[in-house]
Amino acid sequence: MNYQETINWMFNQLPMYQLQGASAYKKDLTNTHLLIAHLDNPQEKIKCIHVAGTNGKGSTSHMLASILQEAGYKVGLYTSPHLKDFRERIKINGKNISEEFVTDFINKHKFFFESNDMSFFEMTVGLAFDYFAKEKVDIAVIEVGMGGRLDATNIITPLVSVITNIGLDHTQFLGNTLEAIAFEKAGIIKANIPMVIGEYTPETKPVFLVKAKECNSEFYFASDLISETYPSDLIGDYQIHNKKTVLQTISVLNNQNEFKITLENTKSGLLNVVKNTGLQGRWQQLREFPKVICDTAHNKNGIEIVLNQIQKEDFHTLHIVLGVVNDKDLDEILPLFPKKAIYYFCKPNIPRGLDVVILNQKAASFELKGEVYNSVSEAYQKAIENAAKSDFIYIGGSTFVVAEIL
Repeated sequence: MNYQETINWMFNQLPMYQLQGASAYKKDLTNTHLLIAHLDNPQEKIKCIHVAGTNGKGSTSHMLASILQEAGYKVGLYTSPHLKDFRERIKINGKNISEEFVTDFINKHKFFFESNDMSFFEMTVGLAFDYFAKEKVDIAVIEVGMGGRLDATNIITPLVSVITNIGLDHTQFLGNTLEAIAFEKAGIIKANIPMVIGEYTPETKPVFLVKAKECNSEFYFASDLISETYPSDLIGDYQIHNKKTVLQTISVLNNQNEFKITLENTKSGLLNVVKNTGLQGRWQQLREFPKVICDTAHNKNGIEIVLNQIQKEDFHTLHIVLGVVNDKDLDEILPLFPKKAIYYFCKPNIPRGLDVVILNQKAASFELKGEVYNSVSEAYQKAIENAAKSDFIYIGGSTFVVAEIL
C-alpha cells in the first residue's frame, strides 16, 4: 500500500474512537501488551513524560516539548487527535513522522494487526513508540488519548506523570462523577514515579492523594506551588493553569538530574510553542477585521473558559460558527452560550458529527438563534460575509469543526 492507501486502511478498517465513538473503546490493555511485545518493547528504550487530563493536556504536552527542544534535546511528541494530517500525532522536534515510515510500519505489521483486531489507537501508539525508539529521541512527551488507566499509552514507566485537571467529559466511559474520572486519570501514576497535578477540586484531591500513597509517589499540586508564570504564544485564558503545570513538571525533571533545563530555555520554549511544535487550534486568530478566533474546546469546562474570554473582547456583534459530535451532552454545554449572538449551525464532516437540524432544534430550546448550513466551511463563509469589521467571529464546539477551517 502507498501512503494514502495505508491511511485509508487505518481509518476505514479498524475501530477508531474519533469516528465511531463508544464502539471503539476497549476495556483493557491486553491488545496493547500483545502489540508492544510483538514490537520488542520499544517503550522501554525511551524516556517519557506522560500527560493526562480532561482539558489542557494537548497544550501542556506541546509546551513541555517546546521547552525541552529549546534546551537542546531531541524530543518526541505523541498527541491526539490530529487536525489536518494523521502525521501530526507523531513528531520529533516539531517535524511530522514521514509518510514512508508510516507506510513501512503498517505494511510490515498488517497481518499481525488484522489477526489480533488491533484498534486504530493501539496501532498508532505502537507506531509512535517504534518511531521514537528507532530515532533515539532523548525524551518523548506522551499524551493520553482518553482516561488513563485503560488508555493504550499506559504501558510506559515515565520520569513524571502529569494530570492537568479533571472535568466531566467522556462520562459514558470514565464515570459520571469527578471522583470516578479522577480515578481513571490517576491510573497513569506509577510506583515511585513523581506526579504533578495541575488543578484539583475537593472531590479529586483525595483520589490523587490515595493513589500517591499507594504508589509511594512524590506529589506536586502545581496550582499551590507555582505563583509566577511567563508569557507564551498560546494566549487563551486557560493557558495560565497549563503553564503552572508545565513549570512544576520542568522543576521535577531538573530535580531528577536527568535533564538540564534553564530558566531561559523555559521562557523561550513557552514563547515559541507554535513555531517549535506546530500546535494549532488553541485560541488561534485567523483574521483581524473582523476578529476571528477558533478554539478546540469541546466540553463544559473548556467551553466555559473560552466563552468567558470572548466576553472580555471589544466587539459590536458576536457571530458563532457551531458544530458538535453526537455524543455531546447538549443540555450541559448549550446553556453556556450567549443568547445575544448570531449562530451558524453546521455538522463536522465525520460519522460522529451531530445532524445540524438536531443541533439547531436543541439550540432553539435555549434561545440560541441562527441558520443551518450544509458544511463548516459554508457556515464560516456566511459568517465572514455577514460580519462587520468591528464584529467578532468564534468557531468551535468540536475539534473537528476547527480542523475544517484551518
